[in-house]
Amino acid sequence: MTLTLEDRAHGALVGAAVGDALGGPVEGWTPDRIVERHGGRVHGIVGPWHEQWRTARPIAPYHKGDGHVTDDTLMTHALVRVYETVRDHLDAYAVADHLVPDLMGTPRWIPELEAQALPLQRIFLAEKWIVARLHYGHVDPREAGSGNIVNCGAAMYMAPVGIVNAGNPAGAYAEALDVAGAHQSSYGREAAGVFAAAVAAACLPGATAASVVDTALSLAKDGTRDAIAAVREAALGHRDFESALAPLRAAVAPYDSVGPDYRNPSLGARRPSRLHSIEELPIALGMLLVADGAYGPSVLGAVNYGRDCDSIATMAGAVAGALGGAAVVPEAWAKQVAEASRLDLHAPAAALAAVSREVFARDRDRRRAHETAFGALTPSR
Repeated sequence: MTLTLEDRAHGALVGAAVGDALGGPVEGWTPDRIVERHGGRVHGIVGPWHEQWRTARPIAPYHKGDGHVTDDTLMTHALVRVYETVRDHLDAYAVADHLVPDLMGTPRWIPELEAQALPLQRIFLAEKWIVARLHYGHVDPREAGSGNIVNCGAAMYMAPVGIVNAGNPAGAYAEALDVAGAHQSSYGREAAGVFAAAVAAACLPGATAASVVDTALSLAKDGTRDAIAAVREAALGHRDFESALAPLRAAVAPYDSVGPDYRNPSLGARRPSRLHSIEELPIALGMLLVADGAYGPSVLGAVNYGRDCDSIATMAGAVAGALGGAAVVPEAWAKQVAEASRLDLHAPAAALAAVSREVFARDRDRRRAHETAFGALTPSR
């Protein structure tokens, strides 16, 4: 069966949200601590790490768990709303003109706060940066990401760029780099481009986990490429996430600037570098390879890896969902996440698919106009 654009959009966005919700409650912990806390590996939606989550540090005041999505999904849906407004390809100026006002001007239900609030009040400092730089600092959007901590903040919500450029990984890569320039620099920005490209590559007919990773490697630069290559090599020797957890961490460790203790980063953490990579994207692609593209094992591998596992599972879920379509995301998980988070997980996907069709039509018209103009410049001899 040939999957449609709508199938893949729903798979990617619903798959990303479910992965995010599964990873949220164990974010920041190690695989061993996750086993200790839950009496084994996590195989579905679980409750908060601390029962008294309102006051427990460093979690408070967020209700992570019980099917609540995190800022990964809030930012992804915000970017979809920007596409709905612009109805064309985006750039860094779209972040300034549309994403920033959305974050700071429209109250929405924030699952982890169990309250109606501005998204700005939930997002992490690395995402608040774009508001400070663009709204208050009036920085050129194309350069606003410089100076921010280098993390996965921009990459985590770039799945929509991959869907708008479905089947065109190079186009997704270029567009995501432009959009992410308002948010990130260095290997954080690079990861945003490669993640969007991976989602676009997953939409190609006949795509596999291996072909997605090959495409990512063909576009990735510097430490990001080296980290993905190292993780791929490690992943090829495993067919279950349990045996892959330690080898994948060992493979990415030389490129990850955060260090062994996720909650206490090293002095050189998250600084610009051509030698480093964020950890989340290579691990997500590694889990995708271990699971041979299957949604459940890819996401659960990401969740049980720990560390920044909500973002790892968001990325793994988006790519696996785009590969397999909406049907591969367990309906029970999607239903529980939607109800717990008070979100319609399917509406953003439907809206994005409609915009993607419009953008493709615009691209086709622009291409034909270019062909006509170029033909006039190069008459046959």
